[in-house]
Amino acid sequence: MTSLEQHLPALQVSVPMLIAPIAVLLRPRGLAWAAAMVASLMAFAIAVGLTQGVLTGQVFGYAMGGWEAPYGIELRVDAFSALLLLIVSGASSLTLLAGRASIDRAIEPDRQPLFYSAWLLVLSGLAGILVSADAFNIFVFMEISSLASYVVVAGGTDRRALPAVFKYLIMGTIGATFYLIGVGLVYMMTGTLNLADMELRIHEVADQRPILVAAGFITVGLALKAAVFPLHVWLPNAYTYAPHAVTAFLAACATKVSLYVLLRFDFVVFQQNLLGHELQFTAFLMPLAVLAILVGSAVALFESNVKRLLAYSSVAQIGYILLGASLVSLAGLSASLLHMFNHALAKGTLFLAVMALAMRYSRLNLEHLAGAARRMPWTMAAFVVAGLSLIGVPGTAGFISKWYLVSAALEAGPMGFFLIGVIVVGSLMAVVYVWRIVEAAWFEPAVQPDSEVREAPVPMLAVLWLTALANVYFGLFTELPRVLATGAAESLIGQLP
Repeated sequence: MTSLEQHLPALQVSVPMLIAPIAVLLRPRGLAWAAAMVASLMAFAIAVGLTQGVLTGQVFGYAMGGWEAPYGIELRVDAFSALLLLIVSGASSLTLLAGRASIDRAIEPDRQPLFYSAWLLVLSGLAGILVSADAFNIFVFMEISSLASYVVVAGGTDRRALPAVFKYLIMGTIGATFYLIGVGLVYMMTGTLNLADMELRIHEVADQRPILVAAGFITVGLALKAAVFPLHVWLPNAYTYAPHAVTAFLAACATKVSLYVLLRFDFVVFQQNLLGHELQFTAFLMPLAVLAILVGSAVALFESNVKRLLAYSSVAQIGYILLGASLVSLAGLSASLLHMFNHALAKGTLFLAVMALAMRYSRLNLEHLAGAARRMPWTMAAFVVAGLSLIGVPGTAGFISKWYLVSAALEAGPMGFFLIGVIVVGSLMAVVYVWRIVEAAWFEPAVQPDSEVREAPVPMLAVLWLTALANVYFGLFTELPRVLATGAAESLIGQLP
């Protein structure tokens, strides 16, 4: 490992964090966007470098200030973190590249430097959560990303974002507080905050009531941050009224980072050491996952606003991720982690297409988008490709993870047939709500004169089609996400007795 490679985990966080205050000072139009774009691309390049190392069998560890764990703060990157780092940095880079025109319309010029600075803090905070091997520093980076997320969600001109972000703030604060209470209880009983050291020490006090209470607080707090049903009430309005570029960025990665922490704690720290926690984890999450798939998809069937419809679809897709994890098996967890990657591709593409539509349409209700495909055929064609991936049509990335999920359910005995039925019903519901958008855009008569609508800007279309084709590419060539997801699942499942 070269000297530069040793510092990659620290650079993953520090590059966007250091450029964020510089972006505030770049007042001439476009410079703040350029700084954010450069920082995001550098973060993506670092994530690619870390992934290449992980694929060769390396696990990156970094002791901040030279203080070795557990006495110092440790950063650590393995297959699980590398998979999520690709999602976070890739979503940020592609959305910034495609969304400059959309952000220029949504954010006043004199506020754009502050907006881009907050964007970089979101990126840095999410990356910090993924590389941190210390429970308290996960909380610190969680707060950095959350506070900056509130700023970018409310940064547009839509006043309805203000009550939405207030609900987001309240629910996020409750979730973070629950997590911190749980970490405090674990620290009180073990005397350590390092996750690896915590795993070694917690078995000595695993039967003590504070540890059991801590497991509950941490699980519920992170479930709230991840918008797990029925703790998802903040998500639909936040996604609907945020600037379109912000929605595309956060929908691709934000909830998945909270799920990452949830799975880290429940598989690495608790399930190995707490008697019966495996059964409790399944009994708690599996019913919620089933309800998320069915209820989230059912609500999406009746939504008329496209962003709100896709937001409830995200609630259902989080259910698929949790369903695989709740099986507590290598196949189920592999499917769960693979679906994180594939859903990020599909949902990111869908919201990029919505951003392109919003460049030409003032309202995003189905009745106002009637005939949109005849004016914006390239945009809507990319939307259809991503919609097919969301449904799970063969040849797309979404099919691969759902196939893995069905295969894992078959190993679960009689209960598996019920779960397969839920997966099939959820996918059929996805066919219906995606078709509602396709039908309005392609087959209904237009309501706006032809002169008012034209195709989206070329840079936006280029990125949109790049992500749309990625849904097809990773549906045919699955090695990268599959190897990372399987390696991450093996490391998590390997912690179980």
